[in-house]
Amino acid sequence: MATLRDIKLRIIGVKNTQKITKAMKMVATAKLRRAQNRIINARPYAIKISQMLSDLAADSDVTTNPMFLPRDIRNVTLVVVTADRGLCGAFNSNIIKEAVSYIREELEPQNNSVSIYAVGKKSTDFFTKRNYNISGSIKGIFSSLDYSASVQIFNDILKKYNNRETDKVVLIYNEFVSIIQQKIVNKQFLPIPMEKPVEEKSAAHSNFIFEPARSDIFNHLIPKHLKAQVWRFLLESNAAELGARMTAMDNATTNARDLIRSLNITYNKERQAAITKEILEIVSGANALKASS
Repeated sequence: MATLRDIKLRIIGVKNTQKITKAMKMVATAKLRRAQNRIINARPYAIKISQMLSDLAADSDVTTNPMFLPRDIRNVTLVVVTADRGLCGAFNSNIIKEAVSYIREELEPQNNSVSIYAVGKKSTDFFTKRNYNISGSIKGIFSSLDYSASVQIFNDILKKYNNRETDKVVLIYNEFVSIIQQKIVNKQFLPIPMEKPVEEKSAAHSNFIFEPARSDIFNHLIPKHLKAQVWRFLLESNAAELGARMTAMDNATTNARDLIRSLNITYNKERQAAITKEILEIVSGANALKASS
């Protein structure tokens, strides 16, 4: 049974932990507001440029463009986006589980060669320790997320794709839905999957006169579209991580408060029992002295 001193030391330890989790929650909350604003501002551009590309592709010959041209899938690269740190609930583990499940259920049965482009320290450490083929990694970008990071990732991936080191690139990341909810996204990045444009829009665009030519605009938009998608998934993952960390630290703070309350009750009970025991010993000793006299 734990002594009063042990219980008291544990209460002090839990209180110190509670201070840390509360501070981490406050930091995540402050950062989350800025991250939410950034993703809200980035989404319309990424969505609109994707729609423009789809509309132009409807009337352009995309079969000659290597970014759209289907290939025989032999080598697949997974871009797995996790955080650099833990203490954010199941944020990292859910992404890693999705990536491993996709490899085992979709790629290995097709005898595809798999390589990992790891974004974030957690994904890099996980796949490196398990001897996966790491074709590239980037760490430490989420502490001060900048557009240059997305350009670096885009250049790395595009170089591998153009050199035919990979035939297909798939993104796996967490999309920010709300503070308490993140959605795992698994989507193809290259070759570019094109959505069918709405027929009314397609008919309307057929009356447009393009200057420069439609094909020139189309080819000029492709790298902008890809960079916008990379920047968007970095922002989404960053906001989702902060939301998950804020929720996890809030739960940890609440659990610490409940544990402190429970330990205080246990401490008071043990202290009361010790006092009662001492009183009984004193009374017994006094009675024994009285009886002997």
